[in-house]
Amino acid sequence: MSGSATDGELSGGPGEGTRAVRAGLPEPVKYEPTLPGPVFAAHFHLPGEPTGPYTYGRDENPTWTHLEHAIGELEAPGQDDVETLVFASGMAAISSVLFSQLRAGDTVVLPDDGYQVLPLVRAQLEAYGIEVRTAPTGGDAQLDVLDGAKLLWIESPSNPGLDVCDIRRLVEAAHARGALVAVDNTLATPLGQRPLELGADFSVASGTKQLTGHGDVLLGYVTGRAGAPMTAVRRWRKIVGAIPGPMEAWLAHRSIATLQLRVERQNTTAMAVAEALRGRPEVSGLRYPGLPDDPSHKVASQQMRRYGCVISFTLSTRARAESFLDALRLVDDATSFGGVRSTAERRGRWGGDAVPEGFIRLSVGAEDPEDLVADVLRALEESAR
Repeated sequence: MSGSATDGELSGGPGEGTRAVRAGLPEPVKYEPTLPGPVFAAHFHLPGEPTGPYTYGRDENPTWTHLEHAIGELEAPGQDDVETLVFASGMAAISSVLFSQLRAGDTVVLPDDGYQVLPLVRAQLEAYGIEVRTAPTGGDAQLDVLDGAKLLWIESPSNPGLDVCDIRRLVEAAHARGALVAVDNTLATPLGQRPLELGADFSVASGTKQLTGHGDVLLGYVTGRAGAPMTAVRRWRKIVGAIPGPMEAWLAHRSIATLQLRVERQNTTAMAVAEALRGRPEVSGLRYPGLPDDPSHKVASQQMRRYGCVISFTLSTRARAESFLDALRLVDDATSFGGVRSTAERRGRWGGDAVPEGFIRLSVGAEDPEDLVADVLRALEESAR
């Protein structure tokens, strides 16, 4: 599934590829580079009253500004009332929303099948006197625990289980109860879904993953409507100092130019790998939202333009899973996902995820589809010996 061919025609603006290539670029200046290099500065010339945009390196940086504009153009194209803030990592971005919006006595709803660091976040929230409720992503189960909550945290598709919830439905229910809604958009990317267009207050993501796509940058961001909630997020960033380095910000902006190309290739190949795994007797629990028979497919097809580059499935035992990973030649045994080089791991090795010992999370890269499919199927055969 892809909306890229008609996206520009439908919106009256440029298509996604054009937008990604040109997002966040400054107005052209003769003899200046198209994308200015990183600005390394702890402070700036500041005579008189501090009324300019750049005063101190913990608050603002021109390299961040270009990147923030670029991400904002992808998350909310054509919307001038939206702002983006970049952070040192995805977890810095997640923490900024949770800890800037919640106070002692408040209630937050988290997914119980989300990113494995969320249990650590839960413990810290509870230590601050915040009530934490959890429910699964699938089946819109978070609806059942919304009453009295100040913030609903959605992760759709969930990592690593790849369940999907109806974001519009949950947003409407949360707003009716006076709660804000944040959506972790890491796995989908802005080219897969746009949470703000689905009604969410915040779109939060780890730019470490597919957004930058080369496995060489740690980055996070928060995009939201301009107003008090985003002002609080900005204040939190200033207090904590969870800021990206200018080189990381510049690398991220450079990488966004190829986002549409990478996403198209990775999503197409992910579908090919998922289809190749269907019906394999040694594979159980295969999940990919793009498969017509996936439990999440119906809802995903209503709110996602692309289904992502991650596939999950289970092999019979831990030993079988490790043998499969050892047999792969084009797939690195590594954590994280979204990079141009395919990766896979036995997710249970970390703890924190409620998955079987033989559970595999496979992130599809930019290799030729036929080569990757052949490598995965060969590794399955070899792991059976």
